[in-house]
Amino acid sequence: MKFRLTARLKIGAAASAILMGLAAPAFAEGAAAPAAVQAPQGVTVPPLGFAKRVLPNGLEVYTARDADTSNVTVQVWYKVGSKDDPAGRSGFAHLFEHLMFKSTKNLPPETFDRLTEDVGGSNNAFTADDTTAYFETVPANHLERMLFAEADRMGSLVVDEPTFVAERDVVKEEYRQRILSNPYGRLFGLFVPETIYQDSPYRRPGIGSIEELEASSLDDVRRFHATYYRPDNAYLIVAGNFDQAQLDRWIDQYFTPLKNPTTAIPANNVVEPEPTGPRDVAYYAPNVPLPAAVIAWPTVKYADADRAALTVLDGVLSTGESSRLYRSLVYDKQIAAQIGSSPDFAQQAGNLTALAIMAQGHTAEEGVAALNEEIAKLRDAPVTAAELSEAKNELVADALRSRETVDDRATALGFALINTGDAAAADAEIAQIQAVTVADVQRVARKYLTPQRQSTIRFLAADAENPASVQKMNVDAPVKVADLAPAGTPAVLLPEAERTPLPQPGAEVAPATPTVADFRLDNGLRVLVAPTDSLPLVSARLSFDAGTSDDPAGKAGVAMLTASLLTQGTKTKSAPEIATQIEQLGASVGAGAGVDFSNVYANAPVNAFPATVALMADLVKNPTFAAEELERQQAQTLDGLRVALSQPAAIAGMTVGRVVYGDAPYGAPGSGTEQTVPTITPADVAAFHAARYRPSDATLVFSGDITPAAARALAQQAFGDWRPTGAAPAATANPAGEALAPRIVVVNQPGAGQAAVVAAVRGVSRTDADFFPLTLGNTLLGGGFSSRLNQEIRIKRGLSYGANSSLGVRADAGVFTASTQTKNETADEVADLILAEIAKLGTETPTAADLAPRRATLIGGFGRSLETVDGLGGLVANLALYDLPMSDLAAYAGRVRAVTPDQVQAAFAEHLPVNQASLVIVGDGSLFLDDLRAKHPSLEVIEAGALNLNSGALK
Repeated sequence: MKFRLTARLKIGAAASAILMGLAAPAFAEGAAAPAAVQAPQGVTVPPLGFAKRVLPNGLEVYTARDADTSNVTVQVWYKVGSKDDPAGRSGFAHLFEHLMFKSTKNLPPETFDRLTEDVGGSNNAFTADDTTAYFETVPANHLERMLFAEADRMGSLVVDEPTFVAERDVVKEEYRQRILSNPYGRLFGLFVPETIYQDSPYRRPGIGSIEELEASSLDDVRRFHATYYRPDNAYLIVAGNFDQAQLDRWIDQYFTPLKNPTTAIPANNVVEPEPTGPRDVAYYAPNVPLPAAVIAWPTVKYADADRAALTVLDGVLSTGESSRLYRSLVYDKQIAAQIGSSPDFAQQAGNLTALAIMAQGHTAEEGVAALNEEIAKLRDAPVTAAELSEAKNELVADALRSRETVDDRATALGFALINTGDAAAADAEIAQIQAVTVADVQRVARKYLTPQRQSTIRFLAADAENPASVQKMNVDAPVKVADLAPAGTPAVLLPEAERTPLPQPGAEVAPATPTVADFRLDNGLRVLVAPTDSLPLVSARLSFDAGTSDDPAGKAGVAMLTASLLTQGTKTKSAPEIATQIEQLGASVGAGAGVDFSNVYANAPVNAFPATVALMADLVKNPTFAAEELERQQAQTLDGLRVALSQPAAIAGMTVGRVVYGDAPYGAPGSGTEQTVPTITPADVAAFHAARYRPSDATLVFSGDITPAAARALAQQAFGDWRPTGAAPAATANPAGEALAPRIVVVNQPGAGQAAVVAAVRGVSRTDADFFPLTLGNTLLGGGFSSRLNQEIRIKRGLSYGANSSLGVRADAGVFTASTQTKNETADEVADLILAEIAKLGTETPTAADLAPRRATLIGGFGRSLETVDGLGGLVANLALYDLPMSDLAAYAGRVRAVTPDQVQAAFAEHLPVNQASLVIVGDGSLFLDDLRAKHPSLEVIEAGALNLNSGALK
């Protein structure tokens, strides 16, 4: 629904895709629950434990009760995906997914948001190659309402022409945002799948094309629903806090009456042929800041026995900084800014891709050669036993993390069902991973990753000689529009008096907040412990009162580089040794810097947690900041900036800081700039660390499966001997600087696929007395799908994929923003809509009815954060960073409920008046500048290539 997924867009700029939802055999219909499986390092991954039954109409139902949560998730996975898009209608399954959130015969448009967001829950959906899945997580007392609603849209979806056209426009904006405005969107969204596959329908992009979206009709939509949205073509999954007998009665009541059509589901079982030889292609696109190289092979479908070995191979290849691709291309040769690989296994076929986004000054040809070299090594020699163990440990630990919440566990089951039809597959994967041998990895490399089966892709910046490559059109597909079932009599929204009323909510199940233990070590380090009784996972977060606003003048980027270098070498460990240890532990360890604070974080299975904290302490206490490691990080940071500065939204985000804060410390980009990053020396980061990373100015938060006594002993052992060097520096005075006059700034980026539009107002600190009224008002304005901004810009007008706002609090005055992306031609219209909605909150008092669902949204989101160890730790750390009492954790819901409508209006009028709002628009100015200048004659226009982020003037 909100931010929908399509299968072909899952690859990030260089993220390695790791299979989630792995565990041991846990499901056998009618059998006792099996025992949990021990991972090699002793991690226990509990089985999913779902029970199955089948309704007379063929609907398969899976349920799992968890009394430790106050929530419940309802998911419906339909066995239809983008592979089933009819010929000439690519993107159709995804478009249809959007329409499923509209009306039914008993539910007016947008009711799903009323039933979820407005009661503190959430809902979304995604379209993949083989499935379209819909899922809601709500307070447990709303379960019956969600079952009623899911059954109603399965049986009686209502779509009219205006709704169809409006939602099609939204999908076009999603296409522009995901494919056209992202510098690598065309590569991963369009060109990679069409190159890998010859005959498979997977070769078409899940999001489709503008032209084929335009070709679709309302009758197509109705026929598609009649064909695929039927009980015998779906799985219903329910997990959370419920009474099993009552749940069964509700499912029987709402789903059993649904009928299947008499028409058969169209056949779609294409067997992808074996490649007849290698393929080698080059694609071009506008605004590509760094060249990219991709090599890819068809592999196996999800249910194939070789999937486990290919998954482990992928872990060896690209997971973590000890992986082969990272060590070779990024760390040793320093020819790539980012690397990754992705094993994509679906119902009918699969593939594995390896990719490199090249560093500045290096070519795609170098990337292809380096990638080929590493793949050849996998074929020619066995991986080491240590590499095999690391890859397995990471997969097992990630499987554990992927089962923290009821919706995580339901999702793991859903993917297994869609791809195999067997619930046991979701739990069998741990045993399969554990069984992989060194010989298996080499065997699958030799079998599948051969030069003769390989596709090689170079992705380069378009120019006069090489114009932008175009999406392949008119691609045939197994399903034709003529194969779809007749639409039948269209469903219509019944008059209110004739509708079946929604069930009433049951008794509330209140979320519980843990008691937080609070103590200090002798060196002044504050330690907070928030224990939970759930999965064997523990999180640690060590936070410091030092951030990017403390960067020395003219040295923007010091805080960020200091944090990133912590994992790049200590007095006893090199960067590769640190990466290897993290991966051996199955841990997640890293560091980062925000505007006001820096933090080092770790997450590990409970048995590996003491060793993980010991490593974390070594990183903090004994970094070396070697010159060669700094040079590597500087080069990667600069390449990251080049990528960011090719994207309208990223440019707008960096520009806003200068517009609101000018030359004050808060105004400088935290990542640094292309001019400041190269000037930073090892002495700069060492001095920042010595002055700012001090136990007396730090807070260590433990959350998860750990007792206060164990946490005290662990903290003392790891950090008790830590002593600061030198005197503490003075805090940065007035980092927000003086308030500045508002500005209208356009950054002109010719050829931009979309325009980013941001309204920004100097805001408040986290400790301001009006924090809660402003937070509630911001949620009304731009927090969620049913917020005012999203209603006006996306739902009513189809001008954007989504619009939102952020209160942006900081230690000093923060920056409130309201933003979206839209086609260039409507940038000025969208800017007007954003400003009008901000103005309304400061001049018109919202009603109690306006605020009630927004309160539920905040409280529900807070409750869901409590259900993961990282989410809980983040909440506790946030209170500590702003010197707020731990009692605020339990008081949060009450503080939100206490806000009145008058307080919201007064707070916006005082702190966020629209006449103090600045506008930043980044896009192709030739398509909107004349209209915008007519409204704002004093606007400033800066060419993207001339943007100076080192100065408040931006010039």
